[in-house]
Amino acid sequence: MLVRDRRVLMVRARGRDVLYLPGGKVEPGESAVDAAVREAAEETGLHCTAEDLVPFATVTEPAHGQAPGTVVAMALFTVLPGGPLDTATPVASAEVDEVEWVTSAHADRCPPAGVATLRLLTQADLVD
Repeated sequence: MLVRDRRVLMVRARGRDVLYLPGGKVEPGESAVDAAVREAAEETGLHCTAEDLVPFATVTEPAHGQAPGTVVAMALFTVLPGGPLDTATPVASAEVDEVEWVTSAHADRCPPAGVATLRLLTQADLVD
């Protein structure tokens, strides 16, 4: 999660109607941190390293747009402040239609895992 000015970066995936955190599934042989680094680059053009990430929480919620009973367990990482990502400009990739900086006021545009994430970010006093 990249937080700036009390807002967090989210994306709207191609053909989807909701906002998601940049991310995706862990590939075979990959750690959750490795997946976060790879997905950030693929979806937003932002390049970070494992050393730039700090574990934040894991959110477990119903998976949006999946069969009833399908649950997503999402490992969340924050980006350390003071690094090159503080000023880098995220861009939409081939899998993403748009990038957007959001606050808790945008929770109605997020799936359950995004709503839970915004709640945690607000409780941590990182996002308005």
